Amino acid sequence: MSSYAGVHISDQWLQSQFTQVELRSLESKFTSVKNQNGIVTAGDLPALMVTSKAFKETHSEEEIRNILSGLGSNLSDEIDFESFLKAYLNLQGQTTVKSGGSKNSWSFLKASTTTLLHTISESEKASYVAHINSYLGDDPFLQQFLPLDPATNDLFNLAKDGVLLCKLINVAVPGTIDERAINTKRVLNPWERNENHTLCLNSAKAIGCTVVNIGTQDLVEGRPHLVLGLISQIIKIQLLADLNLKKTPQLVELVDDSKDVEELLSLPPEKVLLKWMNFHLQKAGYKKAVANFSSDLKDGEAYAYLLNVLAPEHCNPATLDAKPDERAKLVLDHAERMNCKRYLSPKDIIEGSSNLNLGFVAQIFHERNGLSTDSKKISFAEMMTDDVQTSREERCFRLWINSLGIVTYVNNVFEDVRNGWILLEVLDKVSPGSVNWKQASRPPIKMPFRKVENCNQVVRIGKQLKFSLVNVAGNDIVQGNKKLILAFLWQLMRFNMLQLLRNLRSHSRGKEMTDADILKWANNKVKSTGRTSRMESFKDKRLSNGIFFLELLSAVEPRVVNWNLVTKGESADEKKLNATYIVSVARKLGCSIFLLPEDIMEVNQKMLLTLTASIMFWSLQQPVDDSEASPSPADVSPATSISGEDGTSSLGGEFSNLSIDDTASEVSSQLDTEVTSFEDGSRVEETGCIAVK
Repeated sequence: MSSYAGVHISDQWLQSQFTQVELRSLESKFTSVKNQNGIVTAGDLPALMVTSKAFKETHSEEEIRNILSGLGSNLSDEIDFESFLKAYLNLQGQTTVKSGGSKNSWSFLKASTTTLLHTISESEKASYVAHINSYLGDDPFLQQFLPLDPATNDLFNLAKDGVLLCKLINVAVPGTIDERAINTKRVLNPWERNENHTLCLNSAKAIGCTVVNIGTQDLVEGRPHLVLGLISQIIKIQLLADLNLKKTPQLVELVDDSKDVEELLSLPPEKVLLKWMNFHLQKAGYKKAVANFSSDLKDGEAYAYLLNVLAPEHCNPATLDAKPDERAKLVLDHAERMNCKRYLSPKDIIEGSSNLNLGFVAQIFHERNGLSTDSKKISFAEMMTDDVQTSREERCFRLWINSLGIVTYVNNVFEDVRNGWILLEVLDKVSPGSVNWKQASRPPIKMPFRKVENCNQVVRIGKQLKFSLVNVAGNDIVQGNKKLILAFLWQLMRFNMLQLLRNLRSHSRGKEMTDADILKWANNKVKSTGRTSRMESFKDKRLSNGIFFLELLSAVEPRVVNWNLVTKGESADEKKLNATYIVSVARKLGCSIFLLPEDIMEVNQKMLLTLTASIMFWSLQQPVDDSEASPSPADVSPATSISGEDGTSSLGGEFSNLSIDDTASEVSSQLDTEVTSFEDGSRVEETGCIAVK
């Protein structure tokens, strides 16, 4: 069977500038030079690029060399593939200007500090610094370093110890990191600094950030383009957090019927924000439709109409008659009177800074969304949203799939998997070579039967992998049967988890790994430290106090748990404290997990399985240490560890190929024969996630 493999770039914006055909062609050219010379330097690029159809008729090799030199590049420097792509874009921008054409997407180069190695927007940097100064200025630890000066490298220097990024994640999604797990000494040793960055990256994945090809060393060195890219994602998640029906049911006013509500549920938050903006612009009499946050907003007219309809009391009649640069200034003055924080300049509007415009529109939405409070519409919207359990499961699998590194990004699992393509991508990642891409139809798919064909292949491969799929057909996925989709994804995630453990042949000797093997390993690991606690199964109700998992974490790495912070787990509040600490300590250790503290407290069987497996996977990859002796008195837990009944875990680690999702999933009783069973005979009732980076 043939297998389709896309070219993946860590910089999402950079990836979006090329088709896969173009990326494969450019990668082939780059690789040929690297194979010939051993390395690729900036000096190799002129001869390479002059053979391209895009440049051979407009530039000579010497002209290309002069352009690259003019961008501040040392032609003797070694470059990687992404740097080559950035150089290609820079040169293409010059070609467009030379030919007298429109600059289009290359205009961003004007406002950027551009080199072959990095492209950093100074405007975005200044905006992010202002955001950090505003939201973290009163933080007990960081206030000694704030406010930051956007004109310096203060941001990148402060990010080097990991505290700033961890705190920023908690601003975006409160409670993600237990701040007791952050190392906050003024001077950190390398191990403590690495712990902070490991905690940061695993927590960033757990809130939906893409951190492929970003390592702890990149953050320790404060690499500007990577630090800014991560900060940009974190802030974006914060600003767009309310752009969904669950948080803002008034958004139902944007649609007319239930079918449109389903479509609204499937839209990514950026698209919802655009839909909201166009809704008000139409009411205000604006004739154009805004399709993006860059070129469509450059003249400032859309902003003027939007603010006038949302806050007419602050309206300035001269705004629409002013020239674009003056209009942009008046727009920002108008927004400031609405209490919108001023993080962008008139120049950023005129030059179409996409990220900053998106943030600005999101701020306007938060301050005054102008939507109806019709109780009937709101109650209808609340009926259309999933229950808490289903939402947690959907989030789990969404984060897991996105962490696998597949080409397609998932915004809503239930909607996005219905054409079968994403499931085929996941199957090919989890079980390479299993998909026959010649028989698959790539989106967009207009013909319904093509979607069914894709989903039939998904079910067929699932059966080959011995998934329990009795009476399940491809059309069930096309129809969006949520319980069947969740049941399938749980089996897929669990298969991936067990395969990853099995592939550690030095420990498993190639044998099939089972839930019982993971349970036995965990109990033996805790017992080896001299403790007597154990869990009877992954649904042992005693696990809810969290003590066993803290003892397990301490067993694999004694330094990672501070027992002075651990409670006995007797009351609900104490259990919550322990569960929150477990999640952060596991991520700090290197486990890429996505489960929530509630999954531990509620003893979510699947989630606790994936949590334990993740710790096991990390532990088995570490060098064997013969010094595993009995713990010192300082390491002894404050309470006897007790096994719990329902939990899951995720495989992960700084060096692992796993990502875990934080949610739990419940499979309906209607799937009696379609659900995977655990070793103890219990049925799958919840979901967890693990992913290959």
